Amino acid sequence: MYIVQKKKKKTRQLFAEKFTGVWNIGYTVRKLGLTLDYTGNLYGPMRLPLISETDPRMEYSPWWSIQNIQITKSINSSFEIYGGVKNLLNWTPNKGNPFIIARTNDPFDKNVQRDVNGQAMVTPDNPYGLTFDPDYVYGPNQGIRGFLGLRYTLF
Repeated sequence: MYIVQKKKKKTRQLFAEKFTGVWNIGYTVRKLGLTLDYTGNLYGPMRLPLISETDPRMEYSPWWSIQNIQITKSINSSFEIYGGVKNLLNWTPNKGNPFIIARTNDPFDKNVQRDVNGQAMVTPDNPYGLTFDPDYVYGPNQGIRGFLGLRYTLF
């Protein structure tokens, strides 16, 4: 993603991937009234917001993908039943990271000790010198999961 400035100079947007891809493959077996859909998104690496030099989280995300599959059975012209699996690869951003949200045990930074410049200090209770930070989350927070449903069409 790029931001175009007044002088037509392109500047890379911070914390955004350089590449994304989307796909959908669908197949219908009309005789059986079945439809199979396979969808997915692919994301390239992106820079991630780190709080300090001592932040142990990865500076860049890996390539990652969310893939889903759904099967739909038409009962008649008004009813369908469907089911499937979301996040087939069971991917979440915590893979390869010690944690995603910094200092979840202290969301109001009550136990953070600061130096004379106001920066969080490394202490036994805060080994990385971090403050509460939910900004690092960049992907799904749920792993693989199944779903079922009914669809009724009025018209």
